[in-house]
This record gives sequence, C-alpha cells and structure tokens, in this order.
Amino acid sequence: MRVTLNIKESIENNAAAYFEKAKKSKKRLEGVKATIAKYEQELVRLQEASDAEAQKMAESEEEKEALKARPKAWYHSFRWFATSDGFLVVGGRDATTNEAIIKKHAQTGDLVLHTDMAGSPFFLIKSEGKKISETAKREAADATCTFSRAWKLGMTKQDVFCIKPEQATKTAKSGESLQKGAFVIDGKVDYIENKINLAIGTDKDGRIMAGPIEAVSAHCSTYLELSQGDKRPSDIAKQIKHKLGGGDLDEIVRSLPAGEFKFKEPAKKRA
Repeated sequence: MRVTLNIKESIENNAAAYFEKAKKSKKRLEGVKATIAKYEQELVRLQEASDAEAQKMAESEEEKEALKARPKAWYHSFRWFATSDGFLVVGGRDATTNEAIIKKHAQTGDLVLHTDMAGSPFFLIKSEGKKISETAKREAADATCTFSRAWKLGMTKQDVFCIKPEQATKTAKSGESLQKGAFVIDGKVDYIENKINLAIGTDKDGRIMAGPIEAVSAHCSTYLELSQGDKRPSDIAKQIKHKLGGGDLDEIVRSLPAGEFKFKEPAKKRA
C-alpha cells in the first residue's frame, strides 16, 4: 500500500487528511452497498412477478385446453338453454342460424317461437317425444323477447307467438322472395305472455348458459342476473368471468343479447 504525505504539513495534519478520506470512502462504500441491496430486492421482485405471470399464463393455457376438451353438442352453435323442467331450447344468432333452426332442426312435436318485431331470432323448443309444458313455453317466450331487439330498445316485453314447425314455410307470394332467415307463417298463431328475463351461469360441463332466471338457476350452481344498463358486452363479460370464477370471454359475449347491461344483484349460488 502506498501512502503519500504532504511534506508541507505536519504528521498530524497528514493523518487527519487520510482519516477524512477514509470516512468519505466508507460512506461511498455504504452507499454502493445500499444501492446493490436495493437492486437485488428489485431483481427478486421482478423475478417473482415474472414467475407469477408465467404461472398465470400456464394456468390460462390449461384453462383454454380444458374448455376445448368439453363435450360439444350440435346446439352449442346456437343460443341455447335448458328450461327449468328439462326441455332444450335453441335460438338463432343471425339470419343463417335462424334458417338452420327451422329447416334443419325443427321436427314434428316441437314448437317454434318468434316475435312480431322484424329482425328477431327464432327459438325452438325440442319436444324429444314429450308434451311440451306450459313452463317451457313461458321460459322460451321470455328468451325470445330478451334476445330480440327489445333488449337494446329498453323494452320490458314483446309480442311473442308460437307455432308448429310446419307453419313456417319459404313459400312466398307470387313475384316475391324471402331473405335468408325469413319465413312465411301460415295459419293460427298463439301469443304467450313474456318479459325481459336474463341470467347467465356455467353448467356442469363448464359451458356458459344464458336464458331466463328460472332456467339458469335450475342448472347452474352459480349464476348472475342481468338487466338493461349502460355497460358494453365486452366490459360486462370480463366482470361476469370474474364473478363466475372462470369461463371463456368470447363465449360469454356470444351468449348475451345485443345491447348494454348491468347486474341486478351479486352472484347467486343454487341452494
């Protein structure tokens, strides 16, 4: 170690000068150590955050794979729900699916529901060889109203009628043509009392079910009641997923009627 002395100063003053330099060096060293400790803590925090994000991404991928692995039935391409007493109800999403419901899936013994409002979906109650109950008719009528333009327009009910499948035909008057998804209704129609009525939950297979409260609460262990509001579908879907504890966002959005939303109450669990 080399020591440089100022010959113009006394030994005491040289010693004092080195002592001051040593104190300053010690302070700088302490500062460097504190900075190192700070960055080490930040590095640990970033690593933990990275690990947590990686874990979250892994869990998200696992959830996506689990959702893909769920059993899929033909009616999952449509709007659908099971009535509180077990009848399958399917509804159109657009002109193409409206057409498919009537032409491909409506059979003798089923019932078709529609509204007097243009642009409304067709809904179909599948009888599966049984007599369709009044309960199923009421719940299907509520769904037909809820998924029509009535929701977006802020209406509380709609003129909903039911017919037999064979009453919906593509036979237009001479010189006229029907657009895709449109049908001519022949014969007498029966109107059913109805109301805006919407809940959403996940069924036993983890699929999103949206329909009347009575139906959804009968088949979903946890569900949410919705009404017309001011939240966009994309925004409410994120909250629905959080409140239900999972679910596919796209599936949730696709399950909702056109319009805006709010929650009626906190999430409910079936008793």
